Amino acid sequence: MHRSLSEKLWSIAVWAVVVFFIVNLLAMIGSVVVNSFGTRWFNTWLPAGFTPQWYTMAWDEFHLPDILVVTAEVVGAVVVLSGLIGVPTAYAMARRNFPGKQVVMLLFLLPLLVPPITYGIPMATVLYQAHLAGTIWGVILANLVPTVPFVILIMIPFVEQIDPRVEAAARVFGAGMGRLFTQILVPLLTPGILAALLLVLVRTIAMFELTFLTAGPTSQTLVVALYYAVFAAGVRPGQSIDAMAVVYMVTTLVWLLIALRFVNPTQIVTRAKQ
Repeated sequence: MHRSLSEKLWSIAVWAVVVFFIVNLLAMIGSVVVNSFGTRWFNTWLPAGFTPQWYTMAWDEFHLPDILVVTAEVVGAVVVLSGLIGVPTAYAMARRNFPGKQVVMLLFLLPLLVPPITYGIPMATVLYQAHLAGTIWGVILANLVPTVPFVILIMIPFVEQIDPRVEAAARVFGAGMGRLFTQILVPLLTPGILAALLLVLVRTIAMFELTFLTAGPTSQTLVVALYYAVFAAGVRPGQSIDAMAVVYMVTTLVWLLIALRFVNPTQIVTRAKQ
């Protein structure tokens, strides 16, 4: 009886914390959304009026069309290059044993474990010396540092769950490595590839530190442009900044929903433990 009461109290406490977190999260997001449409808002529950003009102002002042194009170019290039580099590397790591393999795995983990700002500053220095920082290719290269290891670590469990006898049978029937990879392995690995690349996409959209350190005036992504909108010199209406924040939230949310449509994080963790 005492145990049952303790379990009920614990369950109530957990749900209370969850509800408190969700309510606060929705309240913060809701205040930003409401303010992005508000005219004036002083000591009242709602603004005095609503208007979409702040979105028009943000669209023009912050050059959102150009920023969205740059964001799409950076994210698209990072996703494609991460897949082209990460998937074959994950296959090699899963199927081959070689001296120093554990050290290589540790090196793959470092960009994911170490805060990006720690290695971002020296990396940005190198990119500036190579005249790549400030360009879109510098931003792409900087974002590849954490995303390629991310793809590798996600893909290794997917490769390991494929029976090696399938590959052996393909080789018996004359399939070379290129044909084996494109016609046999890629179709079998498609769920894992989609999972990894969609997560890379969402991660790249939200990556601030590395993009901020290497971006120039014409190579800013949406998250960096939002930072400059808040902290750049000059006086700007808070509503226009909130409008830009809403655009950023909606863009990220759309891709996150797409990612969750294909990805079950618990399945990835389970496969990694097997």
